Amino acid sequence: METAAFADTFDAWTDSALEWLSDNGEFLFDLVRTLLEGFYEGILWLLALPPFYVVAIVLAVAGWRLVGAWFGVLSGTALVICALMGLWPETMSTLALVMTATSLALLVGLPIGVAAGFLPALDRLLEPALDLIQTLPPYIYLLPAIALLGYGPATALIATFVVAMPPAVRLTSLGIRMTPHEFVELGHAIGTTKWQMFFKIRLPFAMPSIMAGINQSLMMAFGMVVIAGIVGSGGLGETIYGAIRTLDIAKSIDAAIAIVVLTMVLDRITQSAARFGKGGTP
Repeated sequence: METAAFADTFDAWTDSALEWLSDNGEFLFDLVRTLLEGFYEGILWLLALPPFYVVAIVLAVAGWRLVGAWFGVLSGTALVICALMGLWPETMSTLALVMTATSLALLVGLPIGVAAGFLPALDRLLEPALDLIQTLPPYIYLLPAIALLGYGPATALIATFVVAMPPAVRLTSLGIRMTPHEFVELGHAIGTTKWQMFFKIRLPFAMPSIMAGINQSLMMAFGMVVIAGIVGSGGLGETIYGAIRTLDIAKSIDAAIAIVVLTMVLDRITQSAARFGKGGTP
C-alpha cells in the first residue's frame, strides 16, 4: 500500500470512529459537557461574587503569610493592576478554568499515583502512557474534544485535564515509593494496620512530592488554558487569541501580563504551602 493511500485509509477510519462516537454517545457527551460547565460556572460564580479588591486582599494576605511581606504587597498590587486594565472578569474566568481542570486532574491523578506507588507493575504500565501524553503537542488534545464536545469551556477543561494529570500521577507515585524502608519495617514491628501505615508513615513522607505534583499540575493547567482560548474557553486565553486575530498588540500584552501575574502568584503560594505543610519555613 502506498504511503498516501495508507494515510487516506487511516484518516477515513479516524473520521468514521469519531462520527460513530458522536452519533452513538451523544447523550453521554452532552451529560459530560453539562457537568463540566456546571462545575466551572459554579467556581466562576464564587470567584466573581466578591469585588476585585477583596480577592486581591485575600491573595495578598495568603502571599504574606506563606511567602513574605514584600510578595504579599506586590501580588496584591499586581492583581489590582489587572483589574485597572479592565481584565478582571477574564482573569477570574482563567482562574476558574485552571482551578476546575486542576481539581479534576488531582481527583483522578492522586489515587492513580498512590496505586502506582504500591504496584510496580501498574507504574511500569503507566510510564509510557504518561510519556506519550507529555510528549504530544498540547493542542492535539483539543481536536477530538472539539469533535465530541463542541466549542466552549468543556473542551478546554478536558484538554487541560489531560495535560495537568501526568505530573500528579508521577510525583505521587514517586513519593509513595520514597518511604524509607526502616520506617516501613518499624511500622510492621509495632503492628500498624495497612491504613495506619499509609496515613501515619507513607503519606507524611510522600507529602512533599505530592505537593510538588500539585504545583506542577497547576502550572501545566495555566499553559494549556491559554492555548485552549482558540476553542472559545473564555478568559485571558481567548482574549489573547482574539487580540492576535485583530492585531491588537496592546490588548494581547495586557492579557499576557495578567496571565503572568496570576501564574506567578499561585506558583509561589503553592510552593510555599508545600514547604509549610512539611514543617519548613514558608
